[in-house]
Amino acid sequence: MFISDIIVKLSNGIENNLNETILISFQEYLLKAGIFTMASNIIATLIFTIFLFLILSIFLSFILSFDLVILMIFSVFGPIILLIGIVLIKSEKRLSQVETSIPDFLRQLSSMLKVGLSLESALDDLSKNGKGPLYDELKRVVIEIKFGKSFEESISDMCLRLNSKDLDRSFKIILNARKSGGGLAEVIADISDDLRAALVLKRERKSAVTMSIMFLILASLFAAPFALGMIGIYSSFMVDLGKSGMICEVAPLAAELYLIIHSICSGFLIALIMYGDWKKGFKFSIPITVIAFLIFYGVNTLGPNLLSL
Repeated sequence: MFISDIIVKLSNGIENNLNETILISFQEYLLKAGIFTMASNIIATLIFTIFLFLILSIFLSFILSFDLVILMIFSVFGPIILLIGIVLIKSEKRLSQVETSIPDFLRQLSSMLKVGLSLESALDDLSKNGKGPLYDELKRVVIEIKFGKSFEESISDMCLRLNSKDLDRSFKIILNARKSGGGLAEVIADISDDLRAALVLKRERKSAVTMSIMFLILASLFAAPFALGMIGIYSSFMVDLGKSGMICEVAPLAAELYLIIHSICSGFLIALIMYGDWKKGFKFSIPITVIAFLIFYGVNTLGPNLLSL
């Protein structure tokens, strides 16, 4: 097809001209999210999508008299933010799958050690029979060990790729217990029980705060943009009546600034409620701000036309 040919040519051009270090870093970023598409293909598709959106924004500006500058800004940054959002969501989903499977994985590992298997043999057997991101990474660990990489280094790299604090702490305890010569099977079984109890607490906390999070999301994405968008409609109405003043000129700008601040704060508050870590607020603040601003812009632009009908 014509579009696929364009994307292939763009992808080849990116591979030949873009710095290899950047491509490798971006590929690792995609792999952590469980996205196994070539990084150059993702970038090529992103560029092509931005180009299509720019053409569409020009048509919309002529047909519906939308602000061309704002449309072009959204055309460029919209697909980029969407891609970042998809990667973050897939990363979070993959991490959740990993952390949910850790207690069962450790329980199985403990059982195998109790019947006399070595740690390496037990991991090899589990990698062949298990399914999911954790077991996929275990297969890579087993292959690396067979090619001469040290057991400790392979496990450390796996924990880094999966980005799971629970898995990292678990294997650090396991490796220390292995060096000290303690009862490894019993230690692993205790870790499994502790992680299972922690997962139950996480689920209880998540269910307890669901309504609060839904309220924040609805208020940030719909209530605030619509209410603030009405300020722009009211200002336009007053200008048409010839009663414009300093307030009518400043109010739309103040509404936009307030909406941005409100959306960012809501994202950080959601992260704090869900995870107890405000640093994760960026992945909520960015999409909330973009969607809220789009709704605000739609209400502000289409509202006067709808009222005049």
